[in-house]
Amino acid sequence: MASKPDLGDVLARFDSLLERIDALLPPAPPENEWKSIAFRWRRINGLGGARGWLDPVHHVHKIRLSDLQGIDSQIGKVEQNTRQFVAGNPANNVLLTGARGTGKSSIIKGLLNKYAKEGLRLIEVDKSDLVDLPAIVDAIDRRPERFMLFCDDLSFEEAEPGYKALKVALDGSISTTSDNLVIYATSNRRHLMPEYMEENLATKYIGEEIHPGETVEEKISLSERFGLWVSFYPFDQDEYLAIAAHWLRNFGCSARDIEAAREEVLQWALLRGSRSGRIAYQFARDWSGRHATKPGASKPKK
Repeated sequence: MASKPDLGDVLARFDSLLERIDALLPPAPPENEWKSIAFRWRRINGLGGARGWLDPVHHVHKIRLSDLQGIDSQIGKVEQNTRQFVAGNPANNVLLTGARGTGKSSIIKGLLNKYAKEGLRLIEVDKSDLVDLPAIVDAIDRRPERFMLFCDDLSFEEAEPGYKALKVALDGSISTTSDNLVIYATSNRRHLMPEYMEENLATKYIGEEIHPGETVEEKISLSERFGLWVSFYPFDQDEYLAIAAHWLRNFGCSARDIEAAREEVLQWALLRGSRSGRIAYQFARDWSGRHATKPGASKPKK
């Protein structure tokens, strides 16, 4: 006759099993800290499902709106919308689209630095984590601050889960985002998704009216849910030179230095195939660093 298992042995095995299961589970997310002006949404996946939290950013980019050259009109539109939002007035979700390196994401960072003292905060979210939008809304519900949910370089391929989540959050669900949240996104694509020739072939012409095909309509429907569209365009040569000169001055270079660097500025853009603000900034860092004559000479002005 088999002997009965010892109770102590059973409990010991059970404790060992619980320890193994616990090791497979993701750690509990930390408590939200609200001292920072910027946060990133972090996500852990495990056997117990996904868990997310707002991770404070300790070193926030210090760029100022005055550093952004050649895009005054775009800055004015986005800043006006942001002022309305910070003041508690109606404001729109914003989509910034167009040429790369022209200051789309820099405007968002500059607005954060300018209006942080008035309660503006930023939450950066990767597009793959947009499915967590309801959780983010719950996390900031009833907070006194005003939050920009920022998604940089946003674009979707077919059937990505974040696409539907963003579409619902912008407009289309019985539940909505909280009054203290707006969504600001940047993209190189006007409609946030790739467009193919075969989709355009489905367009119908009825009289003088154009009726896009269903696939095109679906892609347009997401970008249309942003209340404010702001477009950015490539810089011409004079604008590019002016931006490079601004950053060279910011790194402590004199007017003579800027004139001496002119040919190299143009060659730098030619080699990279772009005259963008980002390219101009990278040149200024390189040139001022190479021509620094004393320690600290190439440090940007505060």
